[in-house]
Amino acid sequence: MEKLNILLCCGAGMSSGFLAQQMRIAAKKAGIMAAVEAKSQNNILEDIPNASLLLVGPHLAYAYEELKEKCDPYHVPVLIIPKEMYAGLDGTGLLNLSIETIKGKEQDHE
Repeated sequence: MEKLNILLCCGAGMSSGFLAQQMRIAAKKAGIMAAVEAKSQNNILEDIPNASLLLVGPHLAYAYEELKEKCDPYHVPVLIIPKEMYAGLDGTGLLNLSIETIKGKEQDHE
């Protein structure tokens, strides 16, 4: 698997910043090359073309369809972060879910 480029999107980019940090730690421990970056909803558009996955904070679930429309031309999957992973800052669980989602996307395009 090539290097993962995961974007986390939340309102202001603050709470997801902690979760992104936990995901980077989990990736390093697992020997997975991953760039995990947290951005506010207003600052993600320029990064979408290079993303492997867009993770969306559960409080932004209302924006899912709009974000999906922006990601679809680039074949970037969009996933709402499960509330329990978000609240618990479960970087390992979210990294595993992210990898499963990305692998599923790759199989869809084969």
